[in-house]
Amino acid sequence: MHRPFSCSISGLGGLTVFREVLKARPGARYVYVADDAFFPYGGHGEADLVARVVALMGELIETHRPDLIVIACNTASTLVLPHLRARFPVPFVGTVPAIKPACAQSVTKRVTVLGTEATVSREYTRALIRDFANGADVALVGSARLAAFAEAELHGTPVDDHLIAQEITSCFIDADGRRTDTIVLACTHYPLLLERLARLAPWPAAFIDPAPAIARRVADLSGPKAGVEADVEAAAPARIVFTSGRPPSGALEGRVEALRDQSLGRTEGKKKILRRMRFPIPTGRKAI
Repeated sequence: MHRPFSCSISGLGGLTVFREVLKARPGARYVYVADDAFFPYGGHGEADLVARVVALMGELIETHRPDLIVIACNTASTLVLPHLRARFPVPFVGTVPAIKPACAQSVTKRVTVLGTEATVSREYTRALIRDFANGADVALVGSARLAAFAEAELHGTPVDDHLIAQEITSCFIDADGRRTDTIVLACTHYPLLLERLARLAPWPAAFIDPAPAIARRVADLSGPKAGVEADVEAAAPARIVFTSGRPPSGALEGRVEALRDQSLGRTEGKKKILRRMRFPIPTGRKAI
């Protein structure tokens, strides 16, 4: 593939998706767009979010001419994907709550969808429950703070355990002799906290990360893969774009480098993943 894939996200949660897409297509070229100037997406009204993401995609497509774009954000995908597909000919892969597989695998048939307040309030999410609950009781839990906690973790400033525990307590329901046994992580930030979520859970539960399924969809759309060894050696440094214009912290750069090496099966980085760029977007907010 000669032109790049692109991952566009709110903040840095899309790194969990990027990790899996790298495994599926290690030789592709990537432009990773972290829309930190508009983070968190869940804090904006629907009209503002649609306008922002459509403008961002227009600039991205014009500048980089990608073969495929991954919208690695549940909040954006559940609202903006129809607008993007109607306006641009580039294939889009979205991120939506993994309700169908979660309900299918649940033994107790008690499932929780943990997402941003915006994602769990959307009709799109409720329609997925109606269509795919498969007899399970599905609870919706919206968190206003968990995505920001994940970003803090990436930047090397993790929050205290009790703050995370407060955000997930209502996910765990014990009623009528059945406990919640499956939790859908309906925000791409949340898998960044997976080890802590599992440790702080009041009882064991499966946490469903949609990233592997997204990577499989990317692989399906991008056609046959070349030999793994050739792909790894051909992998070019990804370009990471922060729409705010702020440089990433040293802790963040180290985390992203480690993620790349893990995805490509390297013990030491052979090529640098990050090439920082400013990417001003004409949405009325000036990059700083």
